[in-house]
Amino acid sequence: MDVKQRTIRSEVKIAGLGLHTGMPVTMTFKPAPENHGYKFKRIDLEGQPVVDADVDNVTDTSRGTTISQNGASVSTVEHVLAALVGSEVDNVLIELDGPETPIMDGSSILFMNAIEEAGFKEQEATREYYSIPYNIHYSEPYRKVEMVAMPLEDEYRFTCMIDYNSPVLGSQHAAITNLSEFKKEISSSRTFCFLHELEMLLKHDLIKGGDLNNAIVVVDKQVSKDELKHLAKLFKREDIDVAKEGILNNIELRHQNEPARHKLLDMIGDLALVGTPLKGHIMAARPGHAANVAFARKIKAQIKKERSKKNLKVYNPNTPPVYDTVQIMKILPHRQPFLMIDKIIELTKTHVVGVKNVTMNEDLFMGHFPGSPLFPGVLQIEAMAQTGGILVLNTVPDPENWLTLFLKIENARFKDKVVPGDTVIFSCDLIAPIRRGIAQMKGVGMVGEKVVVEAELMAQIVKVKNLDA
Repeated sequence: MDVKQRTIRSEVKIAGLGLHTGMPVTMTFKPAPENHGYKFKRIDLEGQPVVDADVDNVTDTSRGTTISQNGASVSTVEHVLAALVGSEVDNVLIELDGPETPIMDGSSILFMNAIEEAGFKEQEATREYYSIPYNIHYSEPYRKVEMVAMPLEDEYRFTCMIDYNSPVLGSQHAAITNLSEFKKEISSSRTFCFLHELEMLLKHDLIKGGDLNNAIVVVDKQVSKDELKHLAKLFKREDIDVAKEGILNNIELRHQNEPARHKLLDMIGDLALVGTPLKGHIMAARPGHAANVAFARKIKAQIKKERSKKNLKVYNPNTPPVYDTVQIMKILPHRQPFLMIDKIIELTKTHVVGVKNVTMNEDLFMGHFPGSPLFPGVLQIEAMAQTGGILVLNTVPDPENWLTLFLKIENARFKDKVVPGDTVIFSCDLIAPIRRGIAQMKGVGMVGEKVVVEAELMAQIVKVKNLDA
């Protein structure tokens, strides 16, 4: 059964301190359009740069997960992303006026409460899951880290085990069988650290926003009364002692295995950086941010590889096309030497596939690297645009009376060279419904099994008489 994407119904703000900077920060969750995903916007910086929540943008995992793009960074994103995944929200813009998200109580529960306060809005586009097809392994033998994603139909299940060789923590396990359990079982689990780590962080002034309300402190050594008095003074407490569970008595555990549950929370947040909702069973032993991110990269690479194969079109020149060159010229106003598409071989309401045969006798090769002929990247984009133009013009009954004007080209990438003798198969798919004659498309050009070009295009169809006016 198809599941629709969803965003939040209205914007909602939440404010607190950044864990490491100690700076006050206000974070605003805002509704976002279909296929937007999760994006952070630094409204405190010039130009208000946007940082995509993407594993390719991870720049640091030493004390939480930091993502960077367009000259901006956002730190400690994992708790926020876990709340969004647990709320099953697909598209949201997160504005913040500082370099890191607020730590709040060290868990995801307050973020989830804010998201639920905003409400949910179902969107028209279908949520596109990636179902784990077979076991995907990741390991770090020197850290004894083991992670595996296994096939599991129609569920996103997690099992996590931690073992720090600590007599206080021992070995702990946590698990959920589906995301509907996340809020009750996982979201309120707070971050934790060992006392020796806390002392190191305090010594280097690295947790300016930390206090004893947002972390479980595991006491893994003998502590003198003087040390406890010193910690109490640092955190402006009258008294601090060690509770019977082997943790500082600043807070009570919400779950007996709260540290393991928090590691599971972190893992869900970090794997959100894959950028695609997953279906499968994730099992992890001794996970951490660095391992989570490396595992996310491995899963994303597998998704990318499979989608590239999915985009592969087998071109049979003996199969009658949907449109041949003469029929294309009845739709598009382009003519030789600027007609870049020879055939249309697939056409639906949301998808089109065109063929470009690159030959040495084309006029452009007389001046474009004649000694080493290459088909120019700008003309690859033009060929892609003409293919997409057929898709958009197919929505009107008299396409010969309309023109397709391209409004925007984004994320254009040229992956490999195109030379005479190549046949380029261009696929264009709508990434949002056509509204008011405006179409947004994702285009991919392939030679054989190789992606040679890809881009996102926005176009508008305009009647010729309106254009003349």
